[in-house]
Amino acid sequence: MLSFESDYITGAHPKVLEALIKTNYEPLPGYGNDKYSARAKQKIKAACEAPDAEVFFVAGGTQTNRVVIGSVLRDFEGVIAAETGHIALHEAGAIEATGHKVITLPHQNGKIDAAALEAKIKAFYADDSYQHMVFPGMVYISHPTEYGTLYSKEELSAISSVCRAYNIPLFMDGARLGYGLCSYETDLTLPEIADLCDIFYIGGTKMGALCGEAIVFSKGNAPAHFFTMIKQHGALTAKGRLLSVQFDALFEDGLYYEIGKHAIDMAEKLKTIFAEKGYEFFMQSPTNQQFVILESAKLQKLKEKVAFSIWEPYGESHTVVRFATAWSTTDEDLAALKAIL
Repeated sequence: MLSFESDYITGAHPKVLEALIKTNYEPLPGYGNDKYSARAKQKIKAACEAPDAEVFFVAGGTQTNRVVIGSVLRDFEGVIAAETGHIALHEAGAIEATGHKVITLPHQNGKIDAAALEAKIKAFYADDSYQHMVFPGMVYISHPTEYGTLYSKEELSAISSVCRAYNIPLFMDGARLGYGLCSYETDLTLPEIADLCDIFYIGGTKMGALCGEAIVFSKGNAPAHFFTMIKQHGALTAKGRLLSVQFDALFEDGLYYEIGKHAIDMAEKLKTIFAEKGYEFFMQSPTNQQFVILESAKLQKLKEKVAFSIWEPYGESHTVVRFATAWSTTDEDLAALKAIL
């Protein structure tokens, strides 16, 4: 079955898998107290140009969002996110289960706007009854967004300025961060993200690892006893080596960027194929997720040969679908898709 369903449908990049096999019989301390964890953290801090950063590894994105948001917010605070944000739509109420409300904002192709964000916060404090309401205690964004779009440096700087003006931490979901960093259209670097965000994570699961995300508190601003809070949320991996060995490999010799660039190159070729075949795009995505409008009547026929994600209805007779590329996408995959189309 030809599949463009997501960017985590295959296992690990061969170099990551090789690192896991190579270290497999080596006895190491648990819970991240091993030499590979220490080395991977140093590599990440160097890549971020953030020597004071604190780095923690967890297994998955929902765990990351739940642990970070649940640990940073105070009991009476909520988190602001785009109404299409992952924490608002596709995490089964994981954030609300921690006792914190997700306060949604309208979006533009998955992104929130700094002016709208500031207006939301101002309106909250202008309300005479604000002490009876959920306080805005954090801002959550995804980069790339759920629609594969990117924040520009100007847009991220503006959001960061609003957050700092109101002393609210800015948290970036970087599950697909590598694809954003390697997009042909980006003007943001990893050190700039580390500077503008208070907290972010570097995704591994969707970037060539079997599993794993690296949480970065870029200013040395992790909550006290954050390690203990990770365990309290059920997200502490006893075999911490499983995560750190993978990130040690991903940040060796530029592999993380190599994976991102490959997927972007494949996505650009994918766009060309759809355009040549006369298909319409729902939006122009500069990353590895491409959103195409298909006739609903032809959907099932195509699904017999190709796996992809159903996104949303488009009028009465069409559907928006998503095709995603990854480290494992090949030119042969693209040629096979072209023949099927």
